Amino acid sequence: MKIYSNILTCFILSCFCLSATAKEKPYKLWYDKPASRWEACVPLGNGRLGAMPDGGVSHEKIVLNDITLWSGSPQNADNPEAFKHLPTIQKLLLEGKNISAQEVMGKNFICLGKGSGLGNGANVPYGSFQLVGDLLIDYNYGIDSSKIQVQNYYRDLVLDDAIAKTEFSIDDTKYTREYFASFDNDVIIIHYTANGKNKINFSASLDRPENFAVKTEDNQLQMSGQLNNGVDGNGMKYITRLEIKPKGGRVIAKDKSLQVENADEATIYISIATDYKNPSYLESSQKKLEIAQKVDYNREKIEHTKNFQTLFGRADINIGGIDKYDLPTDKRLEAFATSPNDNGLISLYFQYGRYLMISSTRPGLLPPNLQGLWANEINTPWNGDYHLNINIQMNHFPLNVTNLGALNGPFFDLVKSIVPSGEKTAKAYYSGDGWVAHVITNIWGYTSPGEEYTWGSFNSGSAWLCQMLWNHYEYTKDKEYLKKLYPIIKGSAEFYLSTMIKEPSHGWLVTAPSSSPENAFIMPTGQQAHVCMGPTMDNQIVRYLFSKTIEASTELNKDEKLRKKLKDAIVLLPPNQIGKDGRLLEWLEEYKEVEPKHRHISHLWGLYPGDEINSSTPELQNAARATINGRGEDGTGWSLAWRMNFWARLGNGERAFASLQKLLSPTQSNSISMNSSSGTYDNLFCAHPPFQIDGNFGGTAGIAEMLVQSHQGYIELLPALPKGWKDGNFSGLCVRGNGEIDLDWTDSKPNKMNIKAHSKSEFKIKIPAGISKTEITKKGKTELVNTNDEFMIIPVEKDEIVSIQFI
Repeated sequence: MKIYSNILTCFILSCFCLSATAKEKPYKLWYDKPASRWEACVPLGNGRLGAMPDGGVSHEKIVLNDITLWSGSPQNADNPEAFKHLPTIQKLLLEGKNISAQEVMGKNFICLGKGSGLGNGANVPYGSFQLVGDLLIDYNYGIDSSKIQVQNYYRDLVLDDAIAKTEFSIDDTKYTREYFASFDNDVIIIHYTANGKNKINFSASLDRPENFAVKTEDNQLQMSGQLNNGVDGNGMKYITRLEIKPKGGRVIAKDKSLQVENADEATIYISIATDYKNPSYLESSQKKLEIAQKVDYNREKIEHTKNFQTLFGRADINIGGIDKYDLPTDKRLEAFATSPNDNGLISLYFQYGRYLMISSTRPGLLPPNLQGLWANEINTPWNGDYHLNINIQMNHFPLNVTNLGALNGPFFDLVKSIVPSGEKTAKAYYSGDGWVAHVITNIWGYTSPGEEYTWGSFNSGSAWLCQMLWNHYEYTKDKEYLKKLYPIIKGSAEFYLSTMIKEPSHGWLVTAPSSSPENAFIMPTGQQAHVCMGPTMDNQIVRYLFSKTIEASTELNKDEKLRKKLKDAIVLLPPNQIGKDGRLLEWLEEYKEVEPKHRHISHLWGLYPGDEINSSTPELQNAARATINGRGEDGTGWSLAWRMNFWARLGNGERAFASLQKLLSPTQSNSISMNSSSGTYDNLFCAHPPFQIDGNFGGTAGIAEMLVQSHQGYIELLPALPKGWKDGNFSGLCVRGNGEIDLDWTDSKPNKMNIKAHSKSEFKIKIPAGISKTEITKKGKTELVNTNDEFMIIPVEKDEIVSIQFI
């Protein structure tokens, strides 16, 4: 079965790129030495299986991953008595006694058990995403390893092909290795060649830190085991199978390794499977291995890239100017830090984010977690889980705009899967209707609060999930998808409708208790507090949720009574407020922050990814600018990416680019830092630190947001273009209303635009500044139009392409 073959037809129909977008060189990361650390290895993935080779000469480690390999198990972490304490907590908050409210919450309004294990949940029921193991290869070149002299070392990852390569010469022999996680037959493949006979000699073994056994059986190397479920130890089962197909020479099975002797060529095939929703994992892993080996290697490679390109080839950007393609990627990052004129690096980083998305999720499985697909530990940082206070959402910021909406399914499925447990949590803690989830979730459906109220009380993350899923509908206008989505957003809206209370000063409806993610404020008494009523972020998200539930209910012609309740409630939600210092208030009151430079800027949710702070609310835009400035220029990787998107929404290309430059600062730090020391590792992974993939995805989304926006009901071209990007083009970027755009621009002004509708639609386009006339070509006919108005409206039939020449 060919992965993603069901979307090949869609890709072919979408290939209407402007001729100017053709590029001369492939997108690639490359290096002139082996990786000295995991964060310098290149990532390979096919949405399920991952591999990261270090390209070592005498010894090589290749870290293996499977997106489904988790410890832990389903659990009931809800406190069934919690709801009894809710009236007391709310009463204390209404009286301004937040500290007393927190004391009650610390005893009665957190999860039962160990929760996430404070981010170290591998051996508690919450669990952790884990590496599968390490493939260790020892190479034999027929000489003492201490005397090996390597010439012309080179390794790369070509994004266009999703294939990595290592090559070098020893004496007169050139050795080449190719690696990929096949989008064709769903196995990991490593191919060895040399320009001489009998030159391929190595031994291969498998290892992991715990819960494993290794053996050979009929020339097959196997590693299998069972992870800890946090209860009785009998958690998820897995198996890794490895076979080697030589050309010439022979394969010898040792006790716990396979040895290749005197081969002209050799190909390693690795099949990995877990019993996550796959009771026949042993049989399926064996079958995939057998099928893959029946295919000629070159044919397998071609089909792999062809299937990968059905998604990767849908969009591209090309920014004119300098392209330091000939610099190794690590050196390229260093050069960009002092001279940020390498526009080719911007295009590479944009496409790298898309590459990581395609490589770390697959229809029918799981969305990318905190590390996407790639982990090298038993207890991945923060369990490699799904954080709902920005991280899983940022993972999907670029999904639709960069033409990867076909990968929305795993995200939708994960959210749908937590609704039943979220309904129980809503009852246990709030006596509420509908469903709710708090700050964290995992593949086991965790929806309870965290183990500490300081961060675990935030409860609008589930509504934010709904916003991201609705975002997909805005881009696609898929009515069948809306029908599936509606019960989810309806249930979320019912939760807040049934649990919000009126605060005494204005009669506003507010969430209580809640918090502004991970941030604290100072009470008039001088005490620090986290828990509050109606933080600004909650108000913005709930307002969005209610409005979209009303819209969906109207569109589907159902739940009129609920619609009326939501309309009555939405006008009672607290408005955005501006403080005495001109900044947007983060809480209902103008409290002083404990950390003025805090990484979260949650109260600007309404700017991005929300849309209520926009060009029609200039006062709020000014307050947003003041807020970002007040937070400072530094932050964690994902925080810098969020700033990029903020500045893009504010139309400030220079500030957006400055955030991008900071995001791309080279770093080697792997020590956990919650506020600064961020940047980008040698392999372009984003540093929280440590590695956290949301910064990569947020950065890619930010670049797209600088080039095209459609959140205000119209398409705006080049809304935040920096001076250094004055010439360029893009193809395949998507806009709301099910449209796809190609654009050329010169001297910072659009020249020619193609717009294609994937369903019958009408697009409102803002006329770029300085444009007085346009030539519109539609159905082979060209019309010259004077553009005296601020906008033009273009009706487009399904699959029709309309060209617009700006004069």
